[in-house]
Amino acid sequence: MTELAFHNSATRRRETFVPLDPEHVRLYVCGPTVYDLAHLGNARPVVVFDVLARLLRRRFPRVTYVRNITDVDDKINARSRESGEPIAAITARTTADFHRDMAALGCLPPDEEPRATDNIDRMVTLIERLIANGNAYEAEGHVLFAVPSYAAYGALSGRSPEEMLAGARVDVAPYKRDPGDFVLWKPSEPELPGWESPWGRGRPGWHIECSAMSWRYLGTDFDIHGGGHDLLFPHHENELAQSVCAFPGSRFARYWLHNGMLLVNGEKMSKSLGNFLTVRDILAAGAWAGEAFRLLLLKTHYRAALDYTAERLEEAKAELDDFYALLARDLPAPEADDPLVGEMAEWALEPLADDLNTPLALTRLRDLRTLENVATVGGSAATVLSRIGKAWQPESGTAAAAIRQAAEVLRLFGSDPVAWRQGGGGDEAAIESAIAARLAARTAKNWAEADRIRGELAAQGIILEDGPGGTTWRRG
Repeated sequence: MTELAFHNSATRRRETFVPLDPEHVRLYVCGPTVYDLAHLGNARPVVVFDVLARLLRRRFPRVTYVRNITDVDDKINARSRESGEPIAAITARTTADFHRDMAALGCLPPDEEPRATDNIDRMVTLIERLIANGNAYEAEGHVLFAVPSYAAYGALSGRSPEEMLAGARVDVAPYKRDPGDFVLWKPSEPELPGWESPWGRGRPGWHIECSAMSWRYLGTDFDIHGGGHDLLFPHHENELAQSVCAFPGSRFARYWLHNGMLLVNGEKMSKSLGNFLTVRDILAAGAWAGEAFRLLLLKTHYRAALDYTAERLEEAKAELDDFYALLARDLPAPEADDPLVGEMAEWALEPLADDLNTPLALTRLRDLRTLENVATVGGSAATVLSRIGKAWQPESGTAAAAIRQAAEVLRLFGSDPVAWRQGGGGDEAAIESAIAARLAARTAKNWAEADRIRGELAAQGIILEDGPGGTTWRRG
């Protein structure tokens, strides 16, 4: 089995993945701040790291995947002030929305999903350690991390001090010793969420939250930290600094993986540009939209920028239609232990071992689809076999079984093929009745009536396909 290798943002090079404990791989990914519906950019890391977690579980005996919920934040407070809705109601509702939307994209829940508000005590402990170690200080009810106390600050993101000051949107505050120092704890007004602490009633800064939650569930050192590239600085830079300073000698995360930005119609999403889309907007297109959007995301390498367009979503849907058309056939099932099925599936998944190369894995699934079409309906597989360097001669059903097996890691093609092609919705009983009437007309050789029924269904977007096993239908 091919060894795993990932592009490590910390070293800016591809590295072989060697876990701290081969029996237990530990992964942390930054989760949502729950004040609104998830937008398309929020969804990309969830899908990317869902595939990574599935791949790791295929390779290692145990994987602990942690993704947090940020439920105390100034954005949440601002939304409550604007809407008049209580903070607890906002966070409960938007957390449920997030879970629902990510499930519609085929994403499994993480093994642990800690909430910031359940881990305040851990944050206070970390801050106390940082003060004791000389890496933080109290000033006017705030506690701040002293950036100059950590000589390696900036190494993760590779930014100069000037770039870091510009990128951090630094607050000008007279109580800061250095302009780059960032908040670990801040005072809370009576109407805002707050907790008692050695520095008075207050609430945590954003960065300390993830350090506390990763420490609780994964320890001081773990294998992989993931998130969007937009989090590399300042969030991940600050997480790393405060974590290694709280626990001298630790390295925090060994491998850092970051997915690229998602654009919409070639531009950064913005409400002012009118191109701001939520996952809920996409799902409204139909029952097919969640899987189509997932496929759209996987067709671009996770580290590259991705441009979403409605046309590309339709292209992804059309490709799913092609795969489901193949899987809907009445194909013979190979033996459960057929070695060729496993060999083909492993070959299709092999690119994932090379920095999660989902585009190449999808290309190989298309090659398997071609081999299945040749085995089922005839033709030559010589061109494909020559290009991929294989001498396979699969019988009908073998490549389809390999597609299903490999696609489990990508979480594709998991729907019932017949139900997928019919699309759901509408009066399906009426459609089946019309098909039966058409069959009766054909049996009576009343071709005009049969054609009329087909035409009526076509006008409704219902496509009929006649085959040896009878007539099937799908929505066009």
